[in-house]
Amino acid sequence: MTRFDAATEDERLKLFADAAAAHRARSGDVMTVDVDPDSDDTGGGEVPPWIQLAGTELILDCTDEELERLKALLSEFPEFRIDELVSPEEAEGTNAVVTARSDANRVAGFVERAFREVYELDAEYRAWVTAI
Repeated sequence: MTRFDAATEDERLKLFADAAAAHRARSGDVMTVDVDPDSDDTGGGEVPPWIQLAGTELILDCTDEELERLKALLSEFPEFRIDELVSPEEAEGTNAVVTARSDANRVAGFVERAFREVYELDAEYRAWVTAI
């Protein structure tokens, strides 16, 4: 891969698909996509959203409201399903593990929609692939 960030939907979809394919081809431990802090408009001073891919599992942290939006989004991705929800007492929110048995392009589409719909980011958000 020669680029690691993107700020338009088409660029992000290509970036996410390329990163997912590279992650799987290299049998990497984890692929991480972070939202650029300057693009994060979620407010409240939290850590910007991130999504990880580990093999066929997508991992993301959600508030209760974000978890409900994640469940709604998953209804449009029948080949994806929640495998595990962990809500540690010492942390706010839930860590969701979603099995994603699909190709890199479908994973990319899900990641893009999760950032836009689950985390409610604007269309111009910048994402970085920080680990493959």
